[in-house]
Amino acid sequence: MTTAKDLLIIAIEVDPSGPVGQGDLSLALAGAELIDLLGTRAVTLTGDRVVPAGDAVPEDRLLARAVDSLDREAPYETVDDWLWRRGRDLFAAYTAVLEEDGQLTRERRRRMSFAAPRTTVAESAARRRALHRWAADEPVILALAAAVGIQSDQTVDEAVVTNDAVTTVLAAVHDAVMELEAVRRRRSFENAAFANVWRGA
Repeated sequence: MTTAKDLLIIAIEVDPSGPVGQGDLSLALAGAELIDLLGTRAVTLTGDRVVPAGDAVPEDRLLARAVDSLDREAPYETVDDWLWRRGRDLFAAYTAVLEEDGQLTRERRRRMSFAAPRTTVAESAARRRALHRWAADEPVILALAAAVGIQSDQTVDEAVVTNDAVTTVLAAVHDAVMELEAVRRRRSFENAAFANVWRGA
């Protein structure tokens, strides 16, 4: 399993009916991928640039796709650009893979046949691993979860990340999620203003 898969399992398990948006999670999943690639030394950061380093192919197929998608020409891609490009529809990609692997299931809600099926996490070693990381207050998991609005009993400030490159990625994830929220609010405001114009016409 990977940090991205663990994060998705935690998001569904810990906060199943919470306000986490797919766009927010997609950005965080892209950040989680980058952190894992840093951990395996498939990439390094030069400043905020993602620089490929080595030819090893991860066993995980989604991480392998992430490696295949790396920009391999100088001046390379910034962390922020990676999050927005790689994060596009990443929530759907991870959900599909976890469902295919039997890690996620969809349950119809009783008495609400018209409602969308609820996604649940199947009991498995993957679930236990993800929840163990959450219960152990792993700093990276806490920070990624907090970026999308999932809070642990421990504050992120207490969870110290000592790796500078990982800290750079986590900060970029936080900023990207905030930027996405700002875009949502602006669109909501513009739509409301447009509706008011039509009402007054």
